[in-house]
Amino acid sequence: MDGAGKTARDGKQAPAEREAKLAAFMAQLKKLKNRDRQDIGAEGLVVHSEDAIWLDASVTGNPSEIGVLLDIPARTMEFYLQRIPVGAATDLQRHVHESVHFVLEGEGYSEIGDQVVRWKKGDFVYTPPWIWHRHYNTGTVTVEMLLIENSRLLEALDANRRESAGLIDYRTWANQKREEEEGGRR
Repeated sequence: MDGAGKTARDGKQAPAEREAKLAAFMAQLKKLKNRDRQDIGAEGLVVHSEDAIWLDASVTGNPSEIGVLLDIPARTMEFYLQRIPVGAATDLQRHVHESVHFVLEGEGYSEIGDQVVRWKKGDFVYTPPWIWHRHYNTGTVTVEMLLIENSRLLEALDANRRESAGLIDYRTWANQKREEEEGGRR
């Protein structure tokens, strides 16, 4: 028998293997049909912002800081805090998940693809999947944002990906890409 529970001779699973797999499937089906448990425990229901673990420029690759909220037990969404110093910007990046930044403090603008959008305290900034984007602080105070992503869902499917172009604005990056493509055609 090979490691997958199949006999080497005919490629079929042994009866005991099939029964074990069916029992596991039926247990999962029963769990789905009886999903009314309310005894969940209190852990992670309230997470304090001061419990965030802050990642600085040495990790983020740009002047912003990211506050990782590891104690939120969400399985499909990720929550971060983000701070962008006065006059600074994040790196130009893209990722396959969607994200929403809620502006807690400050003002600025974002390059999202070929669009430039202004925002201030109280606004939501949406970034579609796999679109290059960068956030800038143009105000007089540190920008503070709550970042919400569906990255955990994609991570569970082994489908998450992030890419950074570095500390470059979108227009310069797009022009460089266009020049590279034109140079490759010659």
